[in-house]
Amino acid sequence: MKVAFAASNDRIAPVFDVTRNVHVVKIASGRTVGEAQEALDESPLQKAIQLAEMSVDTLVCGAISRPLQRIIAAYGIRVLPFVTGRLRDVIDAWLSSRLDNEPYVMPGCGRGRHRARPGHGFQQRRGSMNGNRRGGGMGRGGGQGQGFGRGGQGQGRTGGRFAAGPDGLCVCPHCGHQESHLRGVPCTQQQCPKCGMTMTRQ
Repeated sequence: MKVAFAASNDRIAPVFDVTRNVHVVKIASGRTVGEAQEALDESPLQKAIQLAEMSVDTLVCGAISRPLQRIIAAYGIRVLPFVTGRLRDVIDAWLSSRLDNEPYVMPGCGRGRHRARPGHGFQQRRGSMNGNRRGGGMGRGGGQGQGFGRGGQGQGRTGGRFAAGPDGLCVCPHCGHQESHLRGVPCTQQQCPKCGMTMTRQ
């Protein structure tokens, strides 16, 4: 299997939507048998296509927008979001099934938000991307159609993170700072208190 770790300066990138690199690890029998750095396109859709073309089975990343997570899951790729830490430490934690430990969970996301094992699915308390396999029925032509695919239902291009309801987080795409979403105040109308960038909805 292949696991892609969103990478930025030897750490897990804080926001996958703006990440331009992944560190791809090939795993066999619970051991690393190959590693490579791969560049990603700026386009969210192209990111998902590239991961599929690399035959990636699982993506480990920091914060990720719901629309992009759905696109990637539609390609049959498991998404393990809200992970933080040094890249090498996170890879080792994944191999030893310790990725759910406190040091690797992004602040504010809560302990036990995910359960990750090599070759196993990823469970979120409130998420819907729970271990979708390739050909799992979320792509074009059938299934749940909750992504950006043709004929999809739910959050399409006119919905997305801006129509995600009162819950969730506002995330800075530049530094990764997170704040609770304020009801009635779009994240795009808030500025990050740390770096001044416009926040996005998680």
